[in-house]
Amino acid sequence: MFTLWQDVRYGLRILLKSPGFTIIAILTLALGIGANSTVFSWINATLLTPIPGMQHPSQVVSIVRGGPSDGPGDADALSYLDFKDLRDRSQSFSGMTAFGLWPVSLTGQGKPIRVWATVVSASYFDVLGIRPVLGRGFLPSEESAANSAPVAVISYRLWQGHFAGDQSIIGTTVNIDTHPFTIVGVAPPVFQGSFSGLRTELWIPVVMSPELTADGSNLLDQRGTSFLVVDGRLRPGVSRLQAQGELNALFAQIAHDFPDSHKSKPQITLYPLWRAPDGGNAFFSVLLPILMALAGVVLLLACANIANLVLARSISRQKEVAVRLSLGASRFRLIRQFLMENLIVALAGGALALIVTLWTARRFMDLAPSSNLPVYVFVPVDRNVALATLLISVLTCCLFGILPALRSSALSPVSILKDESGGIAGGRRKAWLSHSLAVAQISLCLLLLVSAGLFIRSFRAEQNFDAGFNAKNVLLETYDLYSSGYSQASGITFDQRLLDKVRSLPGVQSACIANWTPLGFEDSTDAFLPEGYVAGPHEVVHAGVAVVSPGYFGTLQIPFLRGRDFAASDSASSQKVVIINDALANRYWGNREAVGNRMKIRSGWATVIAIVRTGKYYNLNEKPQPFIYLPLYQFYSSDVILHVRTTGAPLAVASAAEGALRELNPDLPVNDVSTLEARTRAATFVQRMAGTFVGAFGVLALALAAIGIYGLISYNTRQRAHEIGVRMALGAQQTDVVRMILRQGMWLAGIGLALGVFLSLLLGRLMSSLLFGVSARDPLTFVAVTLLLAFVALLACYLPARRATRVDPMVALRCE
Repeated sequence: MFTLWQDVRYGLRILLKSPGFTIIAILTLALGIGANSTVFSWINATLLTPIPGMQHPSQVVSIVRGGPSDGPGDADALSYLDFKDLRDRSQSFSGMTAFGLWPVSLTGQGKPIRVWATVVSASYFDVLGIRPVLGRGFLPSEESAANSAPVAVISYRLWQGHFAGDQSIIGTTVNIDTHPFTIVGVAPPVFQGSFSGLRTELWIPVVMSPELTADGSNLLDQRGTSFLVVDGRLRPGVSRLQAQGELNALFAQIAHDFPDSHKSKPQITLYPLWRAPDGGNAFFSVLLPILMALAGVVLLLACANIANLVLARSISRQKEVAVRLSLGASRFRLIRQFLMENLIVALAGGALALIVTLWTARRFMDLAPSSNLPVYVFVPVDRNVALATLLISVLTCCLFGILPALRSSALSPVSILKDESGGIAGGRRKAWLSHSLAVAQISLCLLLLVSAGLFIRSFRAEQNFDAGFNAKNVLLETYDLYSSGYSQASGITFDQRLLDKVRSLPGVQSACIANWTPLGFEDSTDAFLPEGYVAGPHEVVHAGVAVVSPGYFGTLQIPFLRGRDFAASDSASSQKVVIINDALANRYWGNREAVGNRMKIRSGWATVIAIVRTGKYYNLNEKPQPFIYLPLYQFYSSDVILHVRTTGAPLAVASAAEGALRELNPDLPVNDVSTLEARTRAATFVQRMAGTFVGAFGVLALALAAIGIYGLISYNTRQRAHEIGVRMALGAQQTDVVRMILRQGMWLAGIGLALGVFLSLLLGRLMSSLLFGVSARDPLTFVAVTLLLAFVALLACYLPARRATRVDPMVALRCE
């Protein structure tokens, strides 16, 4: 222990004697380590802790209807009846729970607010291992029959905020969508729900869902209605694949018994929670590992830079090393001392990186898109992040410290003390280490810059892409009339009066109401059947569906191909009508005219009155999707979004539009005031996040590579000062010397560029799913980045070469 303390004191003394080197090394490593600790903090908050507060999350799996090849938007939930059958008949799970997201209005105490609730099976808190801080969870008896358990558990955040932390909250009655519920528990502070990336404030027994449905339908009895996500806790000794095999056998029997509601996806897939397809981890599990790998590249660049600095610095310490070897110090003792100095630098860099991470970790939510859903991820800098930062710091010390330490201790004391040129990296035969580090810097820098360039070009392609509607200058305001006690008739009257008021406001060009916005996180589909169409044995005819008021297509500027818009006369008493997109018309009517034909949808027949242009509905990479628009006054929806197209900035009209709504009902909660342009950014969330950080990594990598090349060439030219003096004394011109030095530097740069292109092509395969409108092998990006990096390398080589030619040959010759 005493010897170790001596090493620490000696290392600190040596580092303090070279404050310039020490500061540069610590700052460089802080950038590299900070990039990694920041991304790790996001991984820790999402993939490693998908449900904060859960007990033993590795034992819990997500149970999804669909195959492993289905993407996040293709995996299906389960119906309540299917869930009950699987839960009651399965032997692989100690518990299984189902849950679904539900917007509700909360009244009864204080100002009415709109919150997101989760309807859950009674076993929910037990399966997840969540213990309320007050009260209890749900009892098995509270899942006996529809509408039999008007109880609720509230979040700690709602308890502290809306209820002011009232200790007597248990037993209090509140109104949820005008129905009385008794609060029986308060969830712990860390728990925000079981949908990764979303925060809910209420938990309600699933048997109460009929009470919360605007049309009063009982989803519990509808086997074909899939609205529940299912998680299960595996029994000890049961693997995920074993449980998946059992559930598939059970589900095959269910599909056989009820074929009409199981025509598609008669398969069950079990996922670990960190890549469950029902929440934010469906995106994070692809994006964050790539960001972590690229952050690792930044760290390698930083390590290469510091390694070159340590090699160059070791030249000035050759005589110190030779003296210590001559006095009997062992090589192991010297290596340990060098590593201790490097470890001090790495730990100091890690400590600074951790301080930076306290700020950068919380920037994750700054990139979250506006959404009608409660998007939220809490990113703590906890002991896991601190431990990871410590391990990264120690690994960093090994990366940049071991080879220079081995080289520094491998000296001939006699040759050094005689001032012979046997120094480290002094001869061409011994320069391989520093040259290899320079090549690595160039190749890794090109890898990062190509990645950044691809994401930037992808993002620009998305911005310039025509999605089939115009999202600019459209204000959005969400409200729910059912939760305020409106019937269908009174709700329609309210909507019509509201539109009349809003359309008369200054600065308003047009207005409409819809229950859905395109390119958000919301997904709305429905089954239908074109008249005369015969579905295949396993075919489910379905399409995206939106309920919209008259004026919707004009407000969003969706072009009509033929037919007419909805009108106020399309009411509940008139013939039901629909508008479809041309993708649906071409798919089911082909060369025949679709306008005037009928389809069966929502248990009734409706006539197609128009065809509009197909747009993008869920993401920009999607293939043309069939889509159906239903008239609001015939297919009523109470939970809707007011769309207002303005002549100027949309948010400037927000208060006036909300004022028009308040005139009609001052107690109606208005939520999610935003713009359609901000809401549709959800479609580019992954690309924007990747482009932001990979771009920052690329700029940092470019700076590190330029400094590294400059330092290497500058050091090599100083080492060759005598040789350069001889050449110039014998008549060599300055251009000859510059050319010689540039040739050496650009030869290394060329090798690095070639290796970097190869690595970028390999990485492109992993990134291809995250790109839009640009190939992972985009030649423009590769050529532009290669030329940029070649120019930077040329400049970094030219500056020390130019300086070397200004040395007086006589001075250089006397240096020998």
